[in-house]
Amino acid sequence: MKEIRDRYERVIDYMRISIIDRCNLRCIYCMPESGIKPLDHSAILRYEEIIRIVRIAAELGVKKIRLTGGEPLIRRNLPYLISSIAKISGIEDISLTTNGLRLKNLAAELAEAGLKRVNVSLDSLRPDRYREITRGGELQMVLDGIAAAEQAGLHPVKINMVPIRGVNDDEIEDFAKLTLKGPAHVRFIEFMPIGNTEFWNEGKYLSSEEIKDRVELMAPLIPVKVRRNGPARYFRFDGAPGVIGFISPLTHHFCSSCNRLRLTSDGKLRPCLFSETEIDLKSALRQGATDREIERLLRLAVEIKPDSHAISQEKSFRHLKPMSKIGG
Repeated sequence: MKEIRDRYERVIDYMRISIIDRCNLRCIYCMPESGIKPLDHSAILRYEEIIRIVRIAAELGVKKIRLTGGEPLIRRNLPYLISSIAKISGIEDISLTTNGLRLKNLAAELAEAGLKRVNVSLDSLRPDRYREITRGGELQMVLDGIAAAEQAGLHPVKINMVPIRGVNDDEIEDFAKLTLKGPAHVRFIEFMPIGNTEFWNEGKYLSSEEIKDRVELMAPLIPVKVRRNGPARYFRFDGAPGVIGFISPLTHHFCSSCNRLRLTSDGKLRPCLFSETEIDLKSALRQGATDREIERLLRLAVEIKPDSHAISQEKSFRHLKPMSKIGG
């Protein structure tokens, strides 16, 4: 079985691919209200270029692909991309991260094309607050999308919530209760200093431990093992059909087991989310690079993957470019 390891003996078998930098929401912690100019269509990778990169990566041992954005569901002909990736030898899993607004009408078609799972970003269960956080989003459209994904067999649907003190942290318990009603995976993600840096301040930050302590006031949490690799630590309430995950990129980072590379929508390969290091695959592709040259660049990205990121919850936070430019 093919595999590629970095300098720290981590097996790199997962690639997150941003297929578009545009989004149909402007969440307050992700993007400023105005001022971010989207890339021209010619600047983002064409589907054929993405497919070629995935094929070469699969030959090195990459097995799992996650499609992100921006908002990936606003890019046209997405089922074609998914079905093309699904046909590549060695690819075992294709998933997607979305805000869910267009999921209701696309879930069945995406599942038929080969999509296995979806992560839905959802930061409030209250329509007015959701509209405020997202600057105009309609909560019911997201809830309908989640239901459609479950009906289409995209199991488990993972609901990602970013608790922010003074904004939505009073809904932590409401999100946890969702796991008592169905098989969803509800994951609480620490608020990170990426995106709208004008919105960020340390007073809005909650650590995963604080979030977990608040959930445990409801009832004891039982540790569960959901999958071998991944950033979340999972628990469940006794007898609950769903599970609760905690993702702690700042307080309990998962760098020692990180198995991923990131490809931005404009074709930059990033060995680490929190690093400014990028390898320009798009330029290589459009200048006629051979498969062997693309393979060399992929191997280089693995070789220079850092041991860990340097961001913590301390005052030395370093603000990076908006997440929509990196890939969610």
